Order: sequence, then structure tokens, then C-alpha cells
Amino acid sequence: MSPAEPVITSYAKAPTTTVTVGDTTYAYRELGPRGGIPVVFFVHLAATLDNWDPRVIDPIAAHRHVITFDQPGVGASSGTFPGTLEQAAEQAYAFITSLGFDLVDIFSFSMGGMIAQDLVAAHPELVRKLVLTGTGPRGGRDMDKVVGTTYYDILRAALTGSDPKEFLFFNRNATGKAAARAFIERLKERSIDRDKSITTTAFRAQLKAIQRFGRGTPSDLSVITQPTLIANGDNDRMVPSILSEELHRRIPGSELIIYPDSGHGGIFQFHETFAPVAARFLSP
Repeated sequence: MSPAEPVITSYAKAPTTTVTVGDTTYAYRELGPRGGIPVVFFVHLAATLDNWDPRVIDPIAAHRHVITFDQPGVGASSGTFPGTLEQAAEQAYAFITSLGFDLVDIFSFSMGGMIAQDLVAAHPELVRKLVLTGTGPRGGRDMDKVVGTTYYDILRAALTGSDPKEFLFFNRNATGKAAARAFIERLKERSIDRDKSITTTAFRAQLKAIQRFGRGTPSDLSVITQPTLIANGDNDRMVPSILSEELHRRIPGSELIIYPDSGHGGIFQFHETFAPVAARFLSP
């Protein structure tokens, strides 16, 4: 971006571009003022560039350089999603460093938070601050059940003509249903240059990698010494909320926010409260 060009702070208007690293071409979007340490967003299971809530991204991009990206084999990125989340972390490292950055902040959600944990453990020098939302630690109790929960809710959504995220991310009460509908509508705000949907092959690979993560030997999270903000809803069916509390106990000095009457997508349901908190936490 040249100095004369206006700064884009709306995710709905952020252009999609690509960078090739080895045999893989990554699709990504950038917005917010350039300069300083960027905030790289790590997305959830089955998600592409179009699955980030603009009400969470835009307040951060108002003051920070924000980068979102498609993992290999997902959306408009080429390549193949790997068999383990440790490998996905190495792919993320290759992407970030290919852009010329040697220090970043990370904002992660769900599977993205699992990948982020592995990235910080393997490359601690790369990360300044870490946000972990709707996620849990390797070997976390019942995390490997995400496969069954996901397929069950996909079926429920199909039978009702709904988006699966309405079931997976939100409580099925009046408050949750209203929040789910509002969230889905916000994801449609971008009307041009939309991303490709994830393929069935990549989706299944992600599920298997999450299952391996959930059944794996617990990681030593005491190695995460970066300032860490953890957030979730109090009724997360995908990655049980108690695992957010476990992350908080095991990551020294971390902060924890649990939102009431909300599920996996608690940060989206409470975006008006959460986004300013996240923006302040990530401030330089």
C-alpha cells in the first residue's frame, strides 16, 4: 500500500492477495494501518477467509495491522491440510515469515488456538502476545469428541435448513438463536471477492488432526510466557468451557474471560464487550 492510499479498516473491503511459499500459495487479507507488529488471525475448523466476524476484526484493525489467511488446502490456498496440528503450525510459521515478519501477535479461535499453541511452543521468539478463544489444550478431556458433535450438528442444521454454526457456536435458546442469526448475517456483509468454500477432503483432514490433538499427550504449557488472553462462553459444546479454565491454570499469568449464557461462539455473541477488551490487550 502506498502512502497516498487510504487505510482499509473494514474487513468486508479488505482485498485478497496471495504469496507463494515453496509449493504452496497462501491466500490472505490485510487491513489496518501498516507498521509495527501485525496481528495474525488463526481461524477455526472448516473456516475460510470469509468466516471472521467483522465486529471482532474491525475494532482491532482500527489501530493495528491485521492479517488473516487460508491454511494450505483450504479456501483459495493451494496445497494440502496436514495430518497434525503441529505440522499446521509449521505451515503458519512459513507463511508469516515469508511476509517478512519476525514478531507478531496472534488472535486465534477454536482449532486456530490449538495451532497457535503449537506455534508458540516451537517458535516462542515469533510471538509477542497471544489470544486464545474457544479452544483448549492438547489431550484436553472430551476434546476428541468434537468429531461426533460436529457431524451431529451438521445433520441438525441440514434438517432445518440452517447454517451448522448456528448449532455449533450458539446455545439453542432465544438469546442464542438471535445471536446466531445476527452472526450469520454479519458474515455475509462482504459481497464481492468472496473466498472458496472448504472442500470435504480438507474438512475431514482438519477433523482428524483435531482428534489426534485431543487424544495426544498434554503439552507443557508453562513454556508459554507471552501475555495471554483466554476467552470462551460458559457452555461450549465443541471445546468444553472447562478446558479454557485449564488453559488459564497452565499458562502463567494468563487472563480468562467466560461469558454467560453462551457457547463456542461466545466472543461473537458478546462482540460489543469482547472486541474492545481484545483491542486493548493487543495494544502495542
